[in-house]
Amino acid sequence: MVKETQLHKKNVILLVGILLLIIVGILRSQIGTLLSVLYGVTVDRAINLTKSEKSSFNIALLGIGGAKHDGPELSDTIILANVNVKQNKVHMFSLPRDLWFPDSSDKINSVYATAQEKNNGIAAVENMLNKIMGQKIDYVVVLDFKGFVTLIDYLDGIDVNVANTFDDYSYPIDGKEDDACGKSETDISEFTATASAETDMWDFFACRYKHVHVDKGSNHMNGETALEFVRSRHGVGVEGSDFARSRRQQLVITAIKDKALSLGVLLNPVKLIGVYNILKDNINTNIDVEKIDDFIKLANKLKDGQIQNYVVDQGDVSAKRYGLVINPPISDEYRLKWVLIPRTGNGNFSEIQEYAACLLGDSICSVGKIGILTPTPTPQRKTNQQ
Repeated sequence: MVKETQLHKKNVILLVGILLLIIVGILRSQIGTLLSVLYGVTVDRAINLTKSEKSSFNIALLGIGGAKHDGPELSDTIILANVNVKQNKVHMFSLPRDLWFPDSSDKINSVYATAQEKNNGIAAVENMLNKIMGQKIDYVVVLDFKGFVTLIDYLDGIDVNVANTFDDYSYPIDGKEDDACGKSETDISEFTATASAETDMWDFFACRYKHVHVDKGSNHMNGETALEFVRSRHGVGVEGSDFARSRRQQLVITAIKDKALSLGVLLNPVKLIGVYNILKDNINTNIDVEKIDDFIKLANKLKDGQIQNYVVDQGDVSAKRYGLVINPPISDEYRLKWVLIPRTGNGNFSEIQEYAACLLGDSICSVGKIGILTPTPTPQRKTNQQ
């Protein structure tokens, strides 16, 4: 019996030793990554870009729901950001999540999720955006909502200049998706049989939804408010479309950039560690560790650069602004889903590609040919000269 106990103890000690080695190995890997980034940012100030990157490069930005949401890896936000280093400009193109992608026989918001089942989401996004936009995708960054909210709260909130007073009376409350709201099974069964519109659902299950309100003008938002602002799909009036939501997303991304740079986060080792800890568990990217410090320094260099925002949308005929996408009739071709397709035809992305190439080529785009008016650049943040 004594020999068996000693043998058992040896096995336990061996097991604990193996676990400790694994934990130390993981920690050393993370610490090594962080120290490398901190050294590159605080000591080695040179920006080591490749020859092609020194001119311009493209980053795909995706926002996903994360573990606690239905369809956790469906893309709620899809943006192509072109960083023009020479011209000190960033162009952001938002694509509607309902755009149909024939290669996958589904909307583009499902491409990452479907491919990620085989751990191939980033490559699938690169291929999709290359075919739609006609642009080579150099990097992909996928961030979930938890990381988005935590990052904004870590920055003590952001300041967003809201164009229109914003109201959404039907914003879903997390955790109440299946709440019966005091209704009996019979009531629910009868309602389900007769309900004909989404608004019926909002009225019947009122406890599942809340009213989100944001005043026009400058607003200081915490992480949760910012998330509601960019995720809302049922805003009143002009804010009720996915295209309006894309514009709100671009506003918030710009506000995060402004706040991070105004606080000197990217050049402050203590704050940078905080950002690193937030993002490491909430982000998926193909940016190599060796590149991270160069991108941080580049972001700081471009902090006063010009950001131009574009949304691929249906346009506004009353304003003689013709969009690049249309809503076709629901049919088997689109698996009976409500979708958007290029106005040039299903799968024909030539006009969208021409639009992107024209704007990125810094030429004067023909409104009659391209179909969309050139947007007004985002107002620049003023800095104090000392």
